Amino acid sequence: MEYEIVLLKEKTIVGIAGRTNNQSPDMGKIIGGLWCRFYGDGIYDSIDGKINGKVLGIYTDYEGNEQDDYTVIVACEVSEVTESEQFTVGKIPAGRYAKFAVEGEEPAEVAKAWQKIWDMDDLPRSFICDFEEYQSSDMGRKKIHLYIGLRE
Repeated sequence: MEYEIVLLKEKTIVGIAGRTNNQSPDMGKIIGGLWCRFYGDGIYDSIDGKINGKVLGIYTDYEGNEQDDYTVIVACEVSEVTESEQFTVGKIPAGRYAKFAVEGEEPAEVAKAWQKIWDMDDLPRSFICDFEEYQSSDMGRKKIHLYIGLRE
């Protein structure tokens, strides 16, 4: 699977979070539930200061690697956080990331891409922060960039 190495600046994000792991039988329900709440409960619309219309699926706070518990956050990048923010506020750290481009039916194509990434033994992952960046709201074919945090 092809990728490019990119350097990203820190991003401030606001959204909703849950905790799971890839072996948990309810992992799909937890992650899918966050996405349903994010759009269905109007959370996307209520986040102030969005930098763009892109939505992020963030994986962070890994206890070890992709086999261990992690926090998942569905969020938007924001220019600033208001004191009254009622949602999860966090940061995507600045650093080196492997950027993968995925296009197709979501979530099937994203799941296939993650499986290929997990099988890449030569990718020097940091397990600090990884994220999906959805490029459009087209519900048919989506363009998604996957960013995998790399060790320095």
